[in-house]
Amino acid sequence: MAIAKETIDGLIVTIQNLYIADDIPWMIGYSGGKDSTAAVQLVWMAIEKLPENERKKAIHIMNTDTLVESPVVSKWVEKSLESMNKEAEEKKLPFIPERLIPDYNNTFWVNLIGRGYPFPRMKYRWCTDRLKIQPVNNFIKNKIAEHGEVILVLGTRKQESSRRNRTMTNLEKKRVRELLSPNPTLANELVFSPMEDWTDDDVWAFLMQYKNPWGYSNMDLMTMYRGATADNECPLMVDRTLPSCGKSRFGCWVCTMVEKDKSMEAMIANDQEKEWMTSLLEFRNEFGNEEGDRERRSFRRMRGNLQGNYGKLFHGPYKKEVREHWLERLLSIQKDISENGPEEFSDLELIRLPELQAIRRIWVNDKHEFDDSLPRIYEKVLGKPFEDPEWIHNENFENDEWEILKTVCSKMYPDEELAFEMMYTLIDIENKASGVNQRKGILDDINSTLEKTFYKNEEDATQFYSEMMIRKKEYGGKYNEKFLDFQPLESEFESDEE
Repeated sequence: MAIAKETIDGLIVTIQNLYIADDIPWMIGYSGGKDSTAAVQLVWMAIEKLPENERKKAIHIMNTDTLVESPVVSKWVEKSLESMNKEAEEKKLPFIPERLIPDYNNTFWVNLIGRGYPFPRMKYRWCTDRLKIQPVNNFIKNKIAEHGEVILVLGTRKQESSRRNRTMTNLEKKRVRELLSPNPTLANELVFSPMEDWTDDDVWAFLMQYKNPWGYSNMDLMTMYRGATADNECPLMVDRTLPSCGKSRFGCWVCTMVEKDKSMEAMIANDQEKEWMTSLLEFRNEFGNEEGDRERRSFRRMRGNLQGNYGKLFHGPYKKEVREHWLERLLSIQKDISENGPEEFSDLELIRLPELQAIRRIWVNDKHEFDDSLPRIYEKVLGKPFEDPEWIHNENFENDEWEILKTVCSKMYPDEELAFEMMYTLIDIENKASGVNQRKGILDDINSTLEKTFYKNEEDATQFYSEMMIRKKEYGGKYNEKFLDFQPLESEFESDEE
């Protein structure tokens, strides 16, 4: 089944007319998947047919690299963007490929291993906004500030999901300039979806019928999709009852929002040459394991306060030893891939140097872990010194002092789980406040530390929180009803209700 030539020719004319109608710059979202490839290809074909003097307006091809993309897809996109750049320059086309990345202080690893955020889950999905939405929105906002308006070209289709269909249908009603929909979240951004009525089959038919204009193989793209489905099948428009390649979903290899990374599992199962990715899958399954996750985390929230439900405290960030163990695992996997994996992935960075530097600052400055363990872990695994030229070294308290303090605390207060944390935090606060200017607010910091660490253990903290809620209830204050008014059954005590 082919897609009608008239359909494509009509779309090309539509795209050309829209393009030359005004001076508003265009942006195309490009993930490397089939839909965004088809969208870029359609626009490219249309613009290439215009005379050179009419190709005045910049078209930014935006790719968001979350820094935790599936390495195979990431490499595919990287090479694709290089081809686009080369081809656009040679043919004097207005395409500008842009690789957008999250802020290095806000990447997946900086939040998980650095701050100790619990791995993303349905009720706590912190990743999408930080890794995908913010980089694109910041880029678009800057362009809007520069030009007043932008037109965003997307490969989204109504068929993809009923929710997407609803959203697109609602926006259709608010159309300006006939084919453009306003973006509900960003002012002065108009959205153009040339393939909104296409099916999966239409997308594949188009990609197979029309040669990729930036010299990249659409056949290879299809092979990659086929390799990412469990049955290694991609029956192209033969029988509607058979599974389609369109069901493959590429994304971050660290994604814990899905129970299993089926596309990566399939890639490994279907291709011996991709077996090197097994260690990534295993690591993702390790840190994304709900079972036992509570024990890996502190019984206090991110800011050190207590909160709970159903007679139990919520657990917050990952403990120090867990974060350190994961960093060591990640660096070990990276080293193993560079030494034993395929040649083209020998320089694969699972975690970048700026991310490691950001994690170091969080551990030492925000979490007061003055033993400064990150450079030691790095050197132990990779066998080379950690580069951090802007780091200001504090020689008063280092790893030796840390170990002495740890030993003293465990000897003197063996039952006090938080005694060591209290001591090292107080010492670090005092040590960093050596100048007169830095002593401002030191009493508040000391007081805050004592409030966060005076509990003996979780049982003691739960009792304290419970008594506080009882007092609030008795005196008519606002209290946590879910925590207090719940009479737990034995089975519910055992569950990991978050």
